[in-house]
Amino acid sequence: MATDFATFTWSPLVYDLSAEPQLRQTYDIKDEANHKNFARSAKWTPDGSVFMAQCEDRTLQLFNPPQTSGPNPTRPDLVLRQPAPVLDFTWYPTASPNDPASFCFLTSVRESPVKLFDASDGRLRASYKIVDHRERFIAPHSMAFNLNASKIYCGYEDAIEVFDVARPGEGTRILTTPSRKSKDGLKGIISALAFSPDYSTGSDAFYAVGTLNPTLSNLALYSESQSNAPLMFVSGGDRAGVTQVRFNSMNPHILYAAYRRRGAILAWDLRADISSPFAKYVVPYKPTTNQKMLFDVDVAGQRLVVGDQRGSISVFDLNVTGGGGGGGDSSETVVKHPDFVFDAHSDSVGSVTFHPYQPILLSVSGSRHYEDVHQDAESEDDSDASDEVRIKSRRELQPGVKDSSIKTWDFQSVAEESS
Repeated sequence: MATDFATFTWSPLVYDLSAEPQLRQTYDIKDEANHKNFARSAKWTPDGSVFMAQCEDRTLQLFNPPQTSGPNPTRPDLVLRQPAPVLDFTWYPTASPNDPASFCFLTSVRESPVKLFDASDGRLRASYKIVDHRERFIAPHSMAFNLNASKIYCGYEDAIEVFDVARPGEGTRILTTPSRKSKDGLKGIISALAFSPDYSTGSDAFYAVGTLNPTLSNLALYSESQSNAPLMFVSGGDRAGVTQVRFNSMNPHILYAAYRRRGAILAWDLRADISSPFAKYVVPYKPTTNQKMLFDVDVAGQRLVVGDQRGSISVFDLNVTGGGGGGGDSSETVVKHPDFVFDAHSDSVGSVTFHPYQPILLSVSGSRHYEDVHQDAESEDDSDASDEVRIKSRRELQPGVKDSSIKTWDFQSVAEESS
């Protein structure tokens, strides 16, 4: 008896940029600090079912998006408080609520071991410790799983620690510079790590490493099989600390990097000349603070999105500047401005993330704003107050937040929704 098998053809998601996206849902983080808490970043699980927010008040908050949008903000389903500030977190590469075994994430907390938490109830599954010469715990500033999710790469000052996921405890240390006094290798805090999604290389996968050292040689490529020295240095970047690196999912030879206090994202084609980027994606407003503005590239490698300090989100069409790479022998960098910009928040947009399977964008907002709490209380009648009290009142600055919202945006066109 013959059996007919349906033929499935994958097609990239279509983002309608002809009009502003529709606000799908607003999320409220749990705030016990009286309007001082906000989310620094948020990340979808690989299946896009839930997302986690890293917050200013040392908490990680898990949200389960509703099936249909509604007027009332959604509250977190799980709040996991940490003993110190959270430096970074990342999902297990196959994490999903539908698979309890894989539903977990890594967290880096200051002066603590790296911890693997169960995302269903916050239970600690394993811990991986990095210890310095004074027997103090070191928390990495960046973390990444390798392609087969068997190892964890953790970046900190002048070194990368590699752990076996199945063997908690101590790892293997890779020094990125021979010594503190040496000028060779990568110097400074390893602030960004990313593996190239090129599975054709097998066990010899390579990954990008960036540091906060403000030099022109703070970005390099390493091989997983030979990590004792960089494969090559990526040049032509800004003289500033690297805050994020990312590869294009569909074109793994394209590397993107963002820099501290720079209003642009640079792109290199690793098959061609890496002495200069082939594209520079410039946002409308240059940042004036050290806050990270995390960008993202959609799963099809066709859109790049990033927020700015004024609450706007910029979308770039990667096909216009050669999403597959620079090509040719030209070393000229193409400067690209946003193809679409929309106002999303009334404060800094610290993180934007594409949904892996739907034309939905996740954005978080918030930053510290210092105001003198005694400014309104003081008056001319307080002229008898001592100089010591006045100086103390001026120094008591309390940070506040203008907009601490988390939002999801729907880029699906009206015609597609009705079909």
